[in-house]
Amino acid sequence: MSATRLRIEDREGVRWITIDRPEARNALDETTLRELLRAARDIRRDETVRVAVLTGAGDRAFVAGADIRAMERLSPLEAKRFSRLGQKLTQALEDLPVPVLAAVQGFALGGGLELALACDWIVAARSARFGQPEVGLGLVPGFGGTQRLARRVGAARARELVFTGRTIDADEAYRLGLVERVVEDGRLRDEVDAVARELAAKPRVALAQAKAALQVSTEVDLATGLRYENEAFALTFSTEDAREGMRAFLEKRKAAFRGR
Repeated sequence: MSATRLRIEDREGVRWITIDRPEARNALDETTLRELLRAARDIRRDETVRVAVLTGAGDRAFVAGADIRAMERLSPLEAKRFSRLGQKLTQALEDLPVPVLAAVQGFALGGGLELALACDWIVAARSARFGQPEVGLGLVPGFGGTQRLARRVGAARARELVFTGRTIDADEAYRLGLVERVVEDGRLRDEVDAVARELAAKPRVALAQAKAALQVSTEVDLATGLRYENEAFALTFSTEDAREGMRAFLEKRKAAFRGR
């Protein structure tokens, strides 16, 4: 598979999507956003994909932000459409029925951080740097940053990061709960690949239902969330993988999941 600004690679159920604009520090313009949106839709249609990994080309940036050269020319109405496109992409990533991992090396600023926040896990190289600097440009985050950052690190921390626009390193991001794992530079791809392969071996339907139920938990009251969990629990009993998983447990052997 190929795309103008993306490199896409499939390896044993894991789809790696690399934003390939190193000359622009992988900045997000409209073309790149639309290609990423198509890539997300392709994953939804392809049942062979068990896990997705999003990363950036080179070692300087995951995504250094939205493309300021392109944004500088936007009218308010065009800016609204651009923001909506970014929100559409981040929502599409968040709603994918497979785990999505962000492999972050270098800068993840502005739209780059917002893109990572739409992923289920963020794994960061120690050199990674994170921030929402939009207020310093006279703007506000426009791809979901004001909403997902607060959900990830809490409202008070999100206010501090958005209001000041300061950049934090990987270790502070880990302490805040922004990233799930920090690894040494040079080990990022191998570490993420190991996590992705582990998840790809899990039963596909159970992972999809668990992801959906966890997402619902941040959006509804407890009673509604429990009803959703109850339905998801029942649905998994219709799968071959659930029968295999329980049988393997009782027989004290490793389960052989088939993704159905």
